[in-house]
Amino acid sequence: MRFELPGKMGLGTAPLGNMFEEVPDTRAIETLRTAWDAGIRYFDTAPQYGAGLSEMRLGEALADEPRGTYVVSTKVGRLILDEQEPKQGIFAHGRTNKVAYDYSESGTLRSIEESLERLNMDRIDIAWIHDCAADAHGEHWEEVHDQAMNGAARALTRLREEGVIRAWGLGVNRVEACTRALEKADPDGFLLAGRYSLLDHEGALDTLLPECDRRGTRLIIGGAYNSGILAGGDHYDYKPASSDIRERTRRLRDICDRFGVDIRAVALQFSAAPRAVAAVIPGTTRPERIAENQALMATAIPNALWQTLWNEGLVSMDAPIPGAA
Repeated sequence: MRFELPGKMGLGTAPLGNMFEEVPDTRAIETLRTAWDAGIRYFDTAPQYGAGLSEMRLGEALADEPRGTYVVSTKVGRLILDEQEPKQGIFAHGRTNKVAYDYSESGTLRSIEESLERLNMDRIDIAWIHDCAADAHGEHWEEVHDQAMNGAARALTRLREEGVIRAWGLGVNRVEACTRALEKADPDGFLLAGRYSLLDHEGALDTLLPECDRRGTRLIIGGAYNSGILAGGDHYDYKPASSDIRERTRRLRDICDRFGVDIRAVALQFSAAPRAVAAVIPGTTRPERIAENQALMATAIPNALWQTLWNEGLVSMDAPIPGAA
């Protein structure tokens, strides 16, 4: 295995960058401290999350903890500029600093240095190349991906060889970006958001998971709740959910309710089940959700529930499932 993490559950901190809403500093720090007190020792962040806000909050919350007792991953591919601009999109409530794409070698080195400053840490354990195949790049995503492989990937490979970081990979929501990276470089793993979930897993099952198993490459699963739709929210893939997604979610929830199991438990455990998955990282802005997510990961799920999902065509029969009650 390329790397291991301290526990099967970590914490994704995108929501703590004021994603979708304004989160008070006190609640953000309390959420992070509650996660720590609950035994969570892996935290994922990124410069893009609130234009550095998530990194700053994470650094503040962990400031008094020995650095060797936890794992932090952040991302490269975005630089936070001093220039201010009106904010929009999912981080409209974040800091007003302009965020610029930069997948070059020099930009990557600068990104790591500036993340260390915001985190107030002396090292980063894992660095992910952020969204180098995002829909925002449109039909030219492969060109951007090549830029990242020729720039950021080379810089991160060198930093790994020098011992500055332990591991690197891609943090993306496109399976093809991961398989393409395996063809062009030697990443240690991937943070795959929303593409191995109850609602979307066929692509990863067909191509990425077998290759990760073969190479010993590790996966971190983000977006197990698919931007909230599987946890009672209205968003899927960072946008308002379509009628088709809402209907599929309703069918999933009805079956879970029939067996008296919270759909969130099924979603989390399904995403965590493959051998290559090192951790799932549900995010939250509320301290009480930490214990809830841990309880959901420990919930017993009967075989009959999984069988029903198979029979209804809602889960691929090729998908690994967790040990059932």
